[in-house]
Amino acid sequence: MSGGQVDAAKPLVCGEPVDPTTDPTTDPATDPATDPATQAFVDHRNLLFTVAYEMLGSAADAEDVLQETWLRWVGVDLGTVRDRRAYLVRIVTRQALIRLRALGRRRESYVGPWLPEPLLTAPDVAEDVELADSVSMAMLLVLETLSPTERAVFVLREVFDLDYDEIAEAVGKSQPAVRQIAHRARAHVAARRPRDTVSPAETQTALHAFQRAVETGDLQSMLDILAPDVVLLSDGGGIRKALTQPVVGAGKVARLLAAGLDRFGTEVSVEPVGVNGHPGLVMRIHGEIDGVVAMRIEGGLVTGVYFVRNPDKLSHVERETSLSR
Repeated sequence: MSGGQVDAAKPLVCGEPVDPTTDPTTDPATDPATDPATQAFVDHRNLLFTVAYEMLGSAADAEDVLQETWLRWVGVDLGTVRDRRAYLVRIVTRQALIRLRALGRRRESYVGPWLPEPLLTAPDVAEDVELADSVSMAMLLVLETLSPTERAVFVLREVFDLDYDEIAEAVGKSQPAVRQIAHRARAHVAARRPRDTVSPAETQTALHAFQRAVETGDLQSMLDILAPDVVLLSDGGGIRKALTQPVVGAGKVARLLAAGLDRFGTEVSVEPVGVNGHPGLVMRIHGEIDGVVAMRIEGGLVTGVYFVRNPDKLSHVERETSLSR
């Protein structure tokens, strides 16, 4: 979603006008600025997008889920809704679960490693440490290992702090079942998430060192900043050249990156940006975006490099996306 100003003349979904063929507020007799359904949706739009994105790892699919949520929301009798925020979260969760189950089948045939769609995020996302951690590439990859229901329960409870009764309604389970699912999901995530808390200063230092190594192509500088067991994943989606398997080990990763950079030479430029709430890099060739690099940093060293080259996943690094809890 765009971080720009909301046009009061039209409800927005992720910064774009809602399709007028499906939006009753485009009727000249209706004033969207005073329509309570439209206002509630606009007020919670960033939250709804964030819920959908954390469940799906795809901004494009999250936007589609928001459109589906809007279509259902405008048909609701607001007189029967006690808590509009909770009701909207329930709709978006259910729609995201439907899509997540379908995506699971599609990802089985995905060419090479699948990585989440990177977002260019504003500094305020990085300032909310819990939100930034929850949308990081490393965490989204951990969430991919959960079942759809586990992922929904974990996101709603651990990130958005919803009550168990609200979550139970959203996922169609009993409260005791949701508590068990939450406990199981927490244990699963805890076993796989980074154990060290990295300060912003440590992260910036590691990013700058990695950026210098990339810009100079110096193999030793690259080796110095990579952890011995660093993992490199790249996602070309079968459209652009990318690794079909993870590469593990500082030596292999450094040599691979150095060889790739040497191939393009001075045609490559690197720009530090905020990616999913953390420092990352946008790489351009001849001024055109070629890919986005996100990193996992522990103990002052890079332990994970996530290189997204699939052009279908790069539209949200052209502009900042607003996220909220």
